[in-house]
Amino acid sequence: MFEVLEVRESAARVRAERLREQIAALSGELEGVEEELTRLRITRETVDQVLADSGPVSAGGGPVGDLEAAMVPLAELVPVMLKAQEAGDTVVTSQAYRQILVAFAEAAGPMRCKDVCEAVGSATQARHVEGMRSKLKRLVDRGLLSEAEPGLFALTSRTVAP
Repeated sequence: MFEVLEVRESAARVRAERLREQIAALSGELEGVEEELTRLRITRETVDQVLADSGPVSAGGGPVGDLEAAMVPLAELVPVMLKAQEAGDTVVTSQAYRQILVAFAEAAGPMRCKDVCEAVGSATQARHVEGMRSKLKRLVDRGLLSEAEPGLFALTSRTVAP
């Protein structure tokens, strides 16, 4: 009787371990899909915002004014973000840093820390501005932003050039 129970217990352990392995594999796959969904949602929201802020489309199908100019830098950020994701750079791929890069892509030129805070919807008190400065410095260290003069940041030509 005890031998039969031991055999059943051993078989149950094997099944439980196999199920744990399947759960781990599915959890990893789910994490990847959720990250993709997050990137797609952010991209869609950005495009929606750009479209909402743009002027009307011309009847002749010509340029849409600022929309076309705004979409170029945004589209050029995609390979940068994919490269960072492949390299496992969780800083650049985090939502906060993606918002910062999109803000720079949409900006007409270089920005100061306080301007970036406003662009991403952050508070502009000194502690928030200093926190933003730290993030911008990290992006400078990674070669994605440049600091032309102290406190004035812009996308590097490497970021927006193919």
